[in-house]
Amino acid sequence: MDKKAKVKSSFVSPQIKTHRLAPEIRSTTHPKHFHKTIDRKEKETLIRYLFILDSSKCSSRAPSISIDITGSQELVVEMLTKFETKSNRVKGLSFHSKRPWILASLHSGVIQLWDYRMGTLIDRFDEHDGPVRGVHFHKSQPLFVSGGDDYKIKVWNYKLHRCLFTLLGHLDYIRTVQFHHEYPWIVSASDDQTIRIWNWQSRTCISVLTGHNHYVMCASFHPKEDLVVSASLDQTVRVWDIGALRKKTVSPADDIMRLSQMNSDLFGGVDAVVKYVLEGHDRGVNWASFHPTLPLIVSGADDRQIPRLGKLTH
Repeated sequence: MDKKAKVKSSFVSPQIKTHRLAPEIRSTTHPKHFHKTIDRKEKETLIRYLFILDSSKCSSRAPSISIDITGSQELVVEMLTKFETKSNRVKGLSFHSKRPWILASLHSGVIQLWDYRMGTLIDRFDEHDGPVRGVHFHKSQPLFVSGGDDYKIKVWNYKLHRCLFTLLGHLDYIRTVQFHHEYPWIVSASDDQTIRIWNWQSRTCISVLTGHNHYVMCASFHPKEDLVVSASLDQTVRVWDIGALRKKTVSPADDIMRLSQMNSDLFGGVDAVVKYVLEGHDRGVNWASFHPTLPLIVSGADDRQIPRLGKLTH
């Protein structure tokens, strides 16, 4: 574990009960409701798990969600749709930003594209050798990216119904993949204990983030700032500053010109450095995510302390 960059995190550990969806629920038209009483102690740390996809499709007898966190009130969560498939495990999910679509990556190695309003399977993609753990839609292009146990990252065009290319470099299972909201980048997390950032236009790896000493379970870009957050079974959450990488990457052509320089910098950490190492979990951390607007990170781990909130300070 890296001792040099440790900082104490201001974690808040709410005692929020969770609801497990019964496996026997099969209906796509009859919603199932789950109820929970919110007390005043939870009002500042409430995490809302919303299953409502389109309120206009809710039945007239289905209550809408309205939460007043200043007092006690009942939270009603409605499950609108359930899709069924032959694979017994769904490893990854992604919403399309504009269309009513969901990508589901399966343990069987298949990626399915569903229309959640119609409840129909639109397409399936099958080129990975083994389970596909991570999948993510591009925000504006007709693309999605996937990563699997075959150590491969694949970029697909769903309009062309095919894989465009494969990115190689990871040496173990790939847990998550994500497109950057602005730059032509993909971030990937792997059991090889590294996070990699790729330029999908030049089809090259432009940075390797090292420091975790166990499987990296997830990694994602900050929605606005030059940061990456990662979670690992080494019991830490790390925040990486990729500002230098962004400054060097003005255009795709610049990435190609600096490939020789990047080859020598891959393990030097000049383009991406650890800004924070957040500790507090007693077991491996499975997930960490940035808040979309506030300086907060939420993490979940095998220590049953779900969730833990950490505040970023500059």
